[in-house]
Amino acid sequence: MSRNIFITGTGTDVGKTYVTGLIVKKLRESGADAAYYKAAMSGNERRPDGSLIPGDALQVKNMSGIRQPLEEMCPYVYETAVSPHLASRLEGNPVRMDTVLAGFQKVCEEYEYVTMEGSGGILCPLCFDEADIRLPEVVKACGLGCLMIADAGLGTINGVALTAYYLKEQGIPLKGIIFNHYKQGDLLHEDNRKMCEYYTGVPVIACVADGDTELSMDAEDLKALYETAGK
Repeated sequence: MSRNIFITGTGTDVGKTYVTGLIVKKLRESGADAAYYKAAMSGNERRPDGSLIPGDALQVKNMSGIRQPLEEMCPYVYETAVSPHLASRLEGNPVRMDTVLAGFQKVCEEYEYVTMEGSGGILCPLCFDEADIRLPEVVKACGLGCLMIADAGLGTINGVALTAYYLKEQGIPLKGIIFNHYKQGDLLHEDNRKMCEYYTGVPVIACVADGDTELSMDAEDLKALYETAGK
């Protein structure tokens, strides 16, 4: 049975996919059979044949070197760079919970460690018109704990604290925080790290600087954050 975790962020463009790529790479390099999954992604480009390229999945695959084919990584891929619920309103093919869960289950049956990435922040709606499907419902249905990716810069204390509070209200365990765009020795970044830990009671388990190609934490410590569904 696979061990799994969910990756959320304090919002869009905090570098969630980049950090996820480093996480999956760390797992693969440790010898784990690692995989990636994302329920829905938007803002994707098309191949010459017109088919959509799941850009986040491709980035993670290229960064990590995992064997998993792209076709397994994301059941809903949209072109328009908006929230999935709006992208599906414009393009059709709305997200269905049963399809998302079936795809995730299939990946879990095939691989040892599965990292599921969310879209945007934790409140991002996946579907609204046909059914009200939000990320927390997916996370809870899959029985996942969570890692939070946050920008290390100005404003992150509020975003981290509010996201942590919402996760707690939803009953979703927050296992750790990872700072992106972190500058060692930067007074603001170092104080943000201290304050985020203080306000949330959750450790900052790693800091990623611009250009980093490795995650600065032990692979076994990373693996210990992953759990089988429902544990």
